[in-house]
Amino acid sequence: MTTDILRLDAEVRLRPVTADDAASLAESMTRSRAYMQPWEPERPDAFYTEQGQRQRLAGLLADRAAGRVMPWVLVDAEDRAIGGFNLNAIVLGPFRSATFGYWVDVAHAGRGLATAAVRQICALARDELRLHRLEAATVLDNTASQRVLAKCGFEQFGVAPRYLHINGEWRDHRLFQLILHDGPVTGEPAAGT
Repeated sequence: MTTDILRLDAEVRLRPVTADDAASLAESMTRSRAYMQPWEPERPDAFYTEQGQRQRLAGLLADRAAGRVMPWVLVDAEDRAIGGFNLNAIVLGPFRSATFGYWVDVAHAGRGLATAAVRQICALARDELRLHRLEAATVLDNTASQRVLAKCGFEQFGVAPRYLHINGEWRDHRLFQLILHDGPVTGEPAAGT
């Protein structure tokens, strides 16, 4: 999977997540917990601890090594986590698709960082991972996330009733997709990714 480190602005970078990000992810997620509650599954208090993030990252990194997930972290000038972006459920072969999930720390929301990161990841998904299509889903009233997807070229293609268990209930979601290219299936991801 890709190892690129991408600068989004003068202070913020997007890079592949590492196990060393556990402490700062726990801090950022704790700070943003109430802000993200309407869009997130209910999580135990342990999820918001360094140990909880270490366990989560161990699973993500194992899935990355198996080619199923590509997780990135958004970091500030001091290399502290301020967001997370994942391509999940990566499928190659004739499907060549993945699902997209992301969040940005409450202290950094509204600055265009999500849009910049999504654009960069879409380019990496097309050029390095050689994917054909990305899919994302948002709770019906998550207009901020829907704006990010629209700015990045995603198109809504449906609504899924009771799609995910979010904030204590099965929630309907708007489904979006982005076709990255219409070329032929190009084989395995590029070497070194």
